[in-house]
Amino acid sequence: MFAEIITIGDEILIGQIVDTNSAFIAKELTKIGVSVYQITSVQDDREHILQALEDAQKRVKVVIITGGLGPTKDDITKHVFCEFFDDTLVEDPDVLAHVEHLFKKYITSTPISDINRKQARVPSKATVFKNEYGTAPGMWMVSGETAFVSLPGVPFEMKNLMRNAVIPKIIEQFKRPFILHRTLVTYGLGESAIADKIEDWENSLPSFVKLAYLPSLGKVRLRLTAKGTDQKVLEDTIENEFEKLNPLIGDIIYGIADEETLEEVVAKLLTERKMTLATAESCTGGSIAQQLTALSGASAYFKGSVVSYATETKVNVLKVPSAMIDEHSVVSTEVAKAMAGNAKKLLKTDFAIATTGNAGPTKGDSDAEIGTVCIAIASPKGLFAEKFNMGNHRERIIQKTVNKALEMLQKEILKM
Repeated sequence: MFAEIITIGDEILIGQIVDTNSAFIAKELTKIGVSVYQITSVQDDREHILQALEDAQKRVKVVIITGGLGPTKDDITKHVFCEFFDDTLVEDPDVLAHVEHLFKKYITSTPISDINRKQARVPSKATVFKNEYGTAPGMWMVSGETAFVSLPGVPFEMKNLMRNAVIPKIIEQFKRPFILHRTLVTYGLGESAIADKIEDWENSLPSFVKLAYLPSLGKVRLRLTAKGTDQKVLEDTIENEFEKLNPLIGDIIYGIADEETLEEVVAKLLTERKMTLATAESCTGGSIAQQLTALSGASAYFKGSVVSYATETKVNVLKVPSAMIDEHSVVSTEVAKAMAGNAKKLLKTDFAIATTGNAGPTKGDSDAEIGTVCIAIASPKGLFAEKFNMGNHRERIIQKTVNKALEMLQKEILKM
């Protein structure tokens, strides 16, 4: 069974906002066995929207549209819906009561207007989904064998309606196959090197199982997708196939979970062992700390960070000896080790990560070539550092350094 996603809004097409809605909707549909055939973005234009709806109906059973449901004249989705379904707008008393309630309770600084009340006007043939967090309701309409669903473009409003109204309705209305995804996360080898190691395994996969390589900076995710009518068979098959990978690439596997990140793996290990971490970051500018503290529960293991971007901060706060910097350069394994060791002492943690390097585009306080990065790890068992060349693109250098630092840390935690 296939679905199509249509996002409406000039702001997407001119790059003013990023379309995150489609990614979320696609994941939710896949969970219930609905494959996304196509994702389309269209202007706030009557003819463009009508054509997109007509084309989608020829291809799929479910069309999900986001955006264009605001109360102002530039939001025309409801009017186009009426034209497409030969329908008219009527006032829904339940939606009107909800809109008035929202203004009375949460928007007290702005009185409700007739424009706001227009949000209660919906196509007469639509099944209306109450939007708990906003004034624009969701709508479900059917033409032939295809269901059309219109949702607000505001992400948190759309997500709530998708989870609690649209997905249950699709499950109720359509018979679907099972689609299972499972992702294995690897660090340390590139896509082609992994492909060489697992070629025979990949060639022997069952016909209903597909492998996708998903490379990014410093890591490659291997995603198996299985599609069929028997969920237990699919689960057992994927589990069995992933077990076969351990003898082949077990040394670079860092997790087996959909979209599991290395920082999540590190967080889990530190939490389980009741151990703590600090960071001393120069070239990464606090990026390691940011990725760790973005996870809920980080306070259990992460104690803090010293973003010692300037050389004087390394000297004055982290107590790196000036003589060491003069002798070895600020971008050196010696300085990285001093940063990590002193951060560990300063914040009284079990582990510390330190990064120092030249991310470019200029060389800064060191003559080290752009892309040169030193990463140090301080642990209960000792202190070590490694030097790397991370390329010549600033953003890639920083993210590759973050990934490599977390990879090194993960290996040290496993030794405890």
